[in-house]
Amino acid sequence: MSRRGGRQPESRRNQPSPASSSSQQGGGRGRGGGGGSGGGQGRGGGGRGRGAPSPTSSIPVNPPPPTPPKAADYPVAPSPSVHIASASSSSSSSAPPPDSIAISAAAPSSEVMERLTLQAPAPPTSSKAICCPKRPGYGTAGRKTVVRANHFLVEVADRNLYHYDVSITPEVTSKKINRDVMRQLIELYGESHLGRRRPAYDGRKSLYVAGPFPFESKEFVVKLAENDDRAARAAPSGSARKERQFRVAIKLASNSDLHHLREFLRGRQLDVPQETIQVLDVVLREAPSQRYTVVGRSFFAPELGRKGDLGDGLEYWRGYYQSLRPTQMGLSLNIDVSARAFYESILVTEFVAKHFNFNFSRHLSDQDRLKIKKALRGIRVELTHTEYTKRYKVTGVSAQPTSQLMFTLDDKKTKKSVVQYFREKYNIGLQHVSLPALQAGSDAKPIYLPMELCKIVAGQRYSKRLNEKQVTNLLRATCQRPHEREGSIREMVNRNNFSGNALVNEEFGMKVKDELAVLDARVLPSPMIRYHDTGREPREQPRMGQWNMMNKKMINGGKVDFWTCVSFSSRVHRDVPYGFCDQLINMCSSKGMVFNPEPLVPIRSAQSGQIERALMDIHKQCVEQFKKIGVANKQLQLLIIILPDIKGSYGKIKRICETELGIVSQCCQPRQASKPNNNQYLENVSLKINVKVGGRNSVLHDAIQRNIPLLTDRPTIVFGADVTHPQPGEDSSPSIAAVVASMDWPEVTRYRGIFSSQAHREEIIHDLYKSVQDPQRGLVHGGMIRELLIAFRRSTGHKPHRIIFYRDGVSEGQFSQVLLYEIDAIRKACLSLEEGYLPPITFVVVQKRHHTRLFPMNHNSRDQTDRSGNILPGTVVDTKICHPTEFDFYLNSHAGIQGTSRPTHYHVLYDENRFTADALQMLTNNLCYTYARCTRSVSIVPPAYYAHLAAFRARYYIEGETSDSGSTSGSESRSMEFRPLPLIKDNVKDVMFYC
Repeated sequence: MSRRGGRQPESRRNQPSPASSSSQQGGGRGRGGGGGSGGGQGRGGGGRGRGAPSPTSSIPVNPPPPTPPKAADYPVAPSPSVHIASASSSSSSSAPPPDSIAISAAAPSSEVMERLTLQAPAPPTSSKAICCPKRPGYGTAGRKTVVRANHFLVEVADRNLYHYDVSITPEVTSKKINRDVMRQLIELYGESHLGRRRPAYDGRKSLYVAGPFPFESKEFVVKLAENDDRAARAAPSGSARKERQFRVAIKLASNSDLHHLREFLRGRQLDVPQETIQVLDVVLREAPSQRYTVVGRSFFAPELGRKGDLGDGLEYWRGYYQSLRPTQMGLSLNIDVSARAFYESILVTEFVAKHFNFNFSRHLSDQDRLKIKKALRGIRVELTHTEYTKRYKVTGVSAQPTSQLMFTLDDKKTKKSVVQYFREKYNIGLQHVSLPALQAGSDAKPIYLPMELCKIVAGQRYSKRLNEKQVTNLLRATCQRPHEREGSIREMVNRNNFSGNALVNEEFGMKVKDELAVLDARVLPSPMIRYHDTGREPREQPRMGQWNMMNKKMINGGKVDFWTCVSFSSRVHRDVPYGFCDQLINMCSSKGMVFNPEPLVPIRSAQSGQIERALMDIHKQCVEQFKKIGVANKQLQLLIIILPDIKGSYGKIKRICETELGIVSQCCQPRQASKPNNNQYLENVSLKINVKVGGRNSVLHDAIQRNIPLLTDRPTIVFGADVTHPQPGEDSSPSIAAVVASMDWPEVTRYRGIFSSQAHREEIIHDLYKSVQDPQRGLVHGGMIRELLIAFRRSTGHKPHRIIFYRDGVSEGQFSQVLLYEIDAIRKACLSLEEGYLPPITFVVVQKRHHTRLFPMNHNSRDQTDRSGNILPGTVVDTKICHPTEFDFYLNSHAGIQGTSRPTHYHVLYDENRFTADALQMLTNNLCYTYARCTRSVSIVPPAYYAHLAAFRARYYIEGETSDSGSTSGSESRSMEFRPLPLIKDNVKDVMFYC
């Protein structure tokens, strides 16, 4: 049926945008016979109008998606009269790319301007309003197999659950202290007042019981003795009280049964009964929360595994992660081994010496003192010279050395030095009086503590950024082969002894199976990969997720006419760059590139301290050389850079080249450049160089044959997006959002990348679409999606008929926000380009930060494992441990290297293209073989991977711009203005510079 007359297809007729309400308002365009206009109701014969996406409404609807439109048939919706002017009359898939594309804009109507002006995003009215697509069925493609997963089935008896609000006065922030108070309360009043109920406590405001207390509201008094050092921690600094009194008010908040949970697990209810799941999760966490150090959803303790040194005053503790999840097989307890960095329990002086490599014989500068202050602030310490345990929280360090510190005695008259006080009262002669003292208490009433008499309290996690050496040590210590990891997980489950836990088994009627879940899985076939026909092996069918470039040539070799090289390494001999460049050029040429053997300007060496000057000089020389040889409008295509011997210059080099000079660069390590006949390294570098100069290394055979469903049948653009956040401790750095999009079709291998900065730790991407009201030009549209859509049209000659969007970095708690704002932004970007332009969208969240691991049934079977002992590349799971009703799957697309492979979890939030399970799983797996930088399938779909690389490239641009000498509070940092990123030069943006 025509989109502009007659009856609308059922699937599309009542479908608003993700941000639209069911009773849509706005300038809808009628679709009945004869057309229509007005606020969403068509005036033609029986037609229903449909308004444009409303930026202010907040409840998305995800009905059954429509049949994709024909090549020249697009969904109609009102939009500003801004369009991409076609160079040909046909928009069919066979149309040749036009020589030029004109972007024209007519003045938008006031109604349209009002509708498309961005407004402050409104929070969703309810997360329960979010409706993700239902699973379209289960996949069948691939070879069937069976795997184990670190999920343990939890059976729950039919009990009534009661939720009580808890208020502890005086209020404390420590969960440990709250638990101590509640434990003492249960010991004192359990039989007399609580009806012998055994509650589960979340450490904050909620108490859960499998049956009612004999009261609705009651207040209790609890006293904690000071010899319980956790109580001492709650007492005011320096307090000598023997015990502290707490008032605990318990009040009934709500009660529920398990009916809704059972209905949800059976697929009969869409709303997740999150509160019920939360109750049961707290019950399962009650016992370990009492015994171990809690970090998020993980538990750590020395007895859970061997501790190890990380260096610089840090150590790692082993532990385990635990989370209760609703799955197809029922409630599932996900348990995985984990490791974290903790402070060593050593004297503060020893920590400072280790952490900063300080020699206390030299004088400490003001900068040293500020570094110490930043490193120690917030740490809890205990005194070593007192008879009983006394603990303090460090708030800072003194501005003066300990030798100069004075304080007033209790008589408020006598002043005494800190050194004299400790000598007279404790007979201690302080040794490190040149160091500042630790400060506890407030600035108005400081308490000074000599560092040498303070020991760091054990069990404090280190939340700041680890250096490269520490990360390496942590990974080396915790890396486990699959059979070892599975054994460690089993050991953790046995140690927890859920079956012997009275609270879990008797009070709440929960039983946790002690065996890993056994799942049906499939191994998807690897795709055929095409190279250039002039190579001896133009086709490759990868085995075990990897292959090589032997006897192959790039399918589209790039051309490099103008290049040069600079070495910043003092250890590399001056002749090395010449030989290295010769070898690299020969390798690139042998793989199919056209590479001029002569540099545009002579190869040179420069000092590592003069990087900016050297790069500016090279650029200037190139400009002069172009003038000399009479070549206009040309630029240096490639600058080969041998990095300095000391790390830390990479970001500066990339920022200067890509944002100031417009130069595409390839950085190489000096040790690699010095190795003779380093063919494997040269081959890998040649792959990166080729895509950086606009070439293409390989393509999927099925893409050329137009044989990939919902990708190659009509022009399709594939997006990838990610947001990177500052490392812990970097309070004022912005978050960076990056979006990449395919610029070729049907090959889908070249990706253009752009990025923007946004507020600190903000996950939702705000620059996908934006509009600004300009006094002269009217409503001006912009944003990353719009820019990439225009670039796709310019590159391929086609408007995208379909959008596939892979979004990395989104947690389940953010699904509603992403669905509300980001999909709506994509729609607005499309509408801003052409009236009625609404290509169907499939939006897939890509998750790597989860704790699901898949293991072979037989670790010694070659049919079930790769060389590393991991499950085979291409293994996909969409049963049992997946969502009860929604469209998600786990895909292990890569071959393991070391340790245990982590499958990627893909969750479809929106699907107007009506993917089948097989179509999306096969597409995603096949794309993982198109990653440009290596001849291996990768663990995460390349568009998301590229977005991750692009975001980190932008992070390099601003590295070092934030001050290291001070810090801000969390509330201050979030309101700080963030600096926009420097703009990338257009010629750099046109290629995959981030590879």
